[in-house]
Amino acid sequence: MDAALIALGLSLKVALWATAIDLVLGLGLGYLLARKRFPGRELLDAVLTLPMVMPPTVLGYYLLVLIGRNGPIGHWLQHYFGINLIFTWQGAVIAAAVVAFPLVLKGARSAFEAVDVQLEQAARVLGVSPLGVFLRVSLPLAWRGVLAGTLLAFARSMGEFGATLMVAGSIPGKTQTLSIAVYEAVQAGQDDTANLLVLITSITCIIVLVAANRLAPNRVQGAA
Repeated sequence: MDAALIALGLSLKVALWATAIDLVLGLGLGYLLARKRFPGRELLDAVLTLPMVMPPTVLGYYLLVLIGRNGPIGHWLQHYFGINLIFTWQGAVIAAAVVAFPLVLKGARSAFEAVDVQLEQAARVLGVSPLGVFLRVSLPLAWRGVLAGTLLAFARSMGEFGATLMVAGSIPGKTQTLSIAVYEAVQAGQDDTANLLVLITSITCIIVLVAANRLAPNRVQGAA
């Protein structure tokens, strides 16, 4: 039971940090793709959405190439700051954030595209700054769709396995998340532990998905 609680706590920490990173980046890039027209816009969207369809182990390999000690980013961090991300919970956060990012991006872009552009234009005519238009008009009208995508990203981060295993490994109490703990328990023949971990994961994800469905934009429109 103690091991399950430790794995749950680590999974929640990784998922919360990964979701926070995705929310910040997803808001900015989602608004950019929804409102700006520029060459290569759809190509950029396709590249940013790639983690949704790419095998997690492939993403994990790319991350190892980038943030490993011999990678361009990993070598720079190690050389100048003494930071090593491989086999750490911070590395697990990066892996989970990359895998779950498309869910926030797609949710944010769809939500911003549903906002009436004339409302934003009216705010600009009244002298509101671009940042003010975003914070006072666009985001308040799009927050349900953004939050729904964010909750889905949180659930995806909670269940991430392949990329996290490759980047962070499976160190009990340090990098062993719930999904990895389930795998280790099954491999060790510890069925009781595996059943408990699966139950905890399933309940957590169901709660998040129900909340995301209640916040989905199509539900709001149907209720209207």
